[in-house]
Amino acid sequence: MGERKFCVKVYGCQMNVYDADRVRTVLCSRGWQEVPEDEADIIMITGCSVRAKAEQKVWSELGLYDSSWKKSQRPLVVLTGCIAQRIGLNALNRFPYVRLVAGPRHIGLLPDAIEQVYSHPKSRINLLDDDPREFHSLDFDSDNITIKRANKHKAYVTIAHGCDNFCTYCIVPYVRGRFVSRKPEDVISECEMLIDDGVKEITLLGQNVNSYGKDIGLNFAWLLEKVAGFEGIKRVRFVTSLPQDFTPDIVDVMAGNETVCPSLNLPVQSGSTRVLRMMNRKYTREEYMAKVAMTREKIPGLGLTTDLIVGFPGETEEDFEDSMSLLREIRFDLVHSAAYSERDGTPAATMEGALPVELRLERLNKLNELQDSITLSINQALTGQVFEVLADDDAPKGEGLIQGRTPSDKVVIFEGDRSLLGQFVKVRITEAEAWCLHGELV
Repeated sequence: MGERKFCVKVYGCQMNVYDADRVRTVLCSRGWQEVPEDEADIIMITGCSVRAKAEQKVWSELGLYDSSWKKSQRPLVVLTGCIAQRIGLNALNRFPYVRLVAGPRHIGLLPDAIEQVYSHPKSRINLLDDDPREFHSLDFDSDNITIKRANKHKAYVTIAHGCDNFCTYCIVPYVRGRFVSRKPEDVISECEMLIDDGVKEITLLGQNVNSYGKDIGLNFAWLLEKVAGFEGIKRVRFVTSLPQDFTPDIVDVMAGNETVCPSLNLPVQSGSTRVLRMMNRKYTREEYMAKVAMTREKIPGLGLTTDLIVGFPGETEEDFEDSMSLLREIRFDLVHSAAYSERDGTPAATMEGALPVELRLERLNKLNELQDSITLSINQALTGQVFEVLADDDAPKGEGLIQGRTPSDKVVIFEGDRSLLGQFVKVRITEAEAWCLHGELV
């Protein structure tokens, strides 16, 4: 049937990037050619379903292939990721070119299924779970092949899948399934292959990364120290942390090992203990603040980011002010904020006290305005300081500009030649914005 051509499009979190890279790796090892979208026979879309806006983006994307399909019966579309588990059947029924849908727990079956769709273009394949919380099929025939990555110098490694916490607003347990730790020998083997392939920075991934090992008699601090001790690795990061499972032994590993970056994403979700209780978050405002204080005491210069939702059902002005005051007291380096978005099937979607969308957005704008001023103030204080930066990519705007990140995970943009990519360089900060730093090579 000629040369087999595919394209991968990824929306959402780093775990989607990681899953897509694994599928890409297997297809390329089988002789497939990765090409631009307009040349592809098969397009794989890996999408996010955490918020309604992310789903709407993928719906819009799917609609764009209608005219091409009517002209040439191409491309065939594969829909994967969390979004497939939620809307895959609807997409399969609505769009004739969507030929394969597969949830996150079937990622290991995708390469064979894609080849079947290519060989039998009229086939329709549904790899969705009736109950994704129980079933998982994660094995790959790429486990002994170096993963093909968009960035040669940095890599993600998933160490756990799913979540057992069932926060009332969150769709993740319903689309990614119950919590499962990967075997430590598989994680270690993958990290060693990446290091041999020249990777300088590894980020360990999980919905609740520091819950690793609870189901297999291990703990995350042990794994973190193990990975950070590999010869050849320069930096290790991890996301995303669950406050109740972020324990002092993890902080001790971070503080005692220069390879582990002094950066932490610790999602708080609300500054109000009352709202945290309604969210089924298993900590209070005071407990969260105590963990932050403990971490900062042991790790000076910590880069601290968080996730925060405003406009949760029943959130009062006082609750919202609790979130605002938390930002003022803790002074996060960055906040990933969002207005509450209903997810069908979650308890919060049917809670009383739903706030008008306009009020949610009004509160989101107020919170973002406050946090932007805090972030800018923190970044401006870094002007004149020199940081070691891994030059990892071209800057998105501006010819002759390179970007990288400090150990505390701040983006730095500076003039430099592409020959610097993959190297650690000293950069003096010359200017600060809320979203990035600008610097010059020392």
